[in-house]
Amino acid sequence: MATRIRLQRNGRKNYPFYAIVIADSRAPRDGKFIEKIGTFNPNTNPATVDLNFDKALDWVLKGAQPSDTVRNILSGEGVYMKKHLLGGVKKGAFNEADAETKFEAWKADKQNKLSDIKVKNEEVKKNAIQASLEAEKKVNEAKAQVLAEKKAAEDATKAAEDAAKAKVAEEAAKAEEKAAEAIKEEAAAKVAAAEVAAPAEEAAPAKEEDPKAE
Repeated sequence: MATRIRLQRNGRKNYPFYAIVIADSRAPRDGKFIEKIGTFNPNTNPATVDLNFDKALDWVLKGAQPSDTVRNILSGEGVYMKKHLLGGVKKGAFNEADAETKFEAWKADKQNKLSDIKVKNEEVKKNAIQASLEAEKKVNEAKAQVLAEKKAAEDATKAAEDAAKAKVAEEAAKAEEKAAEAIKEEAAAKVAAAEVAAPAEEAAPAKEEDPKAE
């Protein structure tokens, strides 16, 4: 029976999560499988792999053929590196202790690279957050400036309206004052005219009685 090492999709919509399984090459992608040897989560950065290394190596040594994606995963986890080193032991190029030393050195180097990637990702994330805060700050400052300009314009308009109202009120007061002065002057003129007319009436001679009238 030809066996394949492939991914079986799980997870919710738009958030895939895969199981790494050993399955018959004739079985459907998400159908029945022989054994589950790990999981693969592509939603993290870097992607998270949880692999049973010994079982994966055992199946690869038995001739199980991985899909392209699974081959990359197994290579990244060192399965094919270990297979290569075991081949060197069989050929007598070095012993098992040397093979294990080489493999541990490879794992340490890989771990250091992963650590560097995580540090860089954290730095990028931190810079992105800082940039977002700076952008938000600038937006808030722009909004505050717009509001200040709007308020200044409203204050200027209100001041102009108040000044116009004050001017109208002042002109109305002046008009009322002028009208009062005119009325006062008119009344004074009437009083003066009356005072002039009174002495004239007193100075006029009385009419003599006609004797014939008796």
